[in-house]
Parts: sequence; C-alpha cells; structure tokens
Amino acid sequence: SFPLWPLLFTVCLSGNEPSDGTRTCAKLYDKSDPYYETCCGGAALSLEPGADLPSLPSNWASTASPLVVAPRCELTVWSQKGKEGKTHKFSTGTYPRLEEYRRGIFGDWSNAISALSCR
Repeated sequence: SFPLWPLLFTVCLSGNEPSDGTRTCAKLYDKSDPYYETCCGGAALSLEPGADLPSLPSNWASTASPLVVAPRCELTVWSQKGKEGKTHKFSTGTYPRLEEYRRGIFGDWSNAISALSCR
C-alpha cells in the first residue's frame, strides 16, 4: 500500500513559502474532514520558526483541527492560555485528524490548542 502522509504533507504545506523568503515551520487549519485527502481546509495560520504564542489570536483559540509541521521543526501545544494545562509535541509530519491524539484521559487535541511554540 502507498503511504498517504507524504502526499498530504506536500499538499497541505505547499505554497507556504512567503515571497519575502521566510520559512514556514508549521501550519494550522480550522476545518477538519474525515477524508484524509481533503483534511487541510478552511482558514490557515502559518507559523515561522521561533514562533512563540502564549495565547493564540482570539479567532484561533480552541479552533485548530488539522496541522502540518515542516521538516526540521517541532510544534509544542498547550491546552490553556499562558502555556498552561496539558501539553503535546508534534514533530515533522501531517496530522489530519487531531481527534486521534489523546489529551488526558477523556479529551483529544482537536479544537483544543490555546498556546503554542514552534522551533
């Protein structure tokens, strides 16, 4: 079988290189889809390496569902503002369904990110 994540990674992260030469470390999306091929939809929040947001912009708090982390980057997320609460690290790759990543005993990371750091 053909692994799907390299294709998703390319599709979801393509077009991320801004014209000013800065590099994208990670990209969060606000629309999740049960079909992996169309997982990265809706509005997108692009993060440069070194991005450190103890509080996400109000329209992004507890909104991100799928996310993509670029090569040689790591995205650390927190469930509460001020880098409080539960935490999780995402390494290079495509994460089309954050419902598949546990946040404590009963929760998951879909629509649960309130703070982040990308390096």
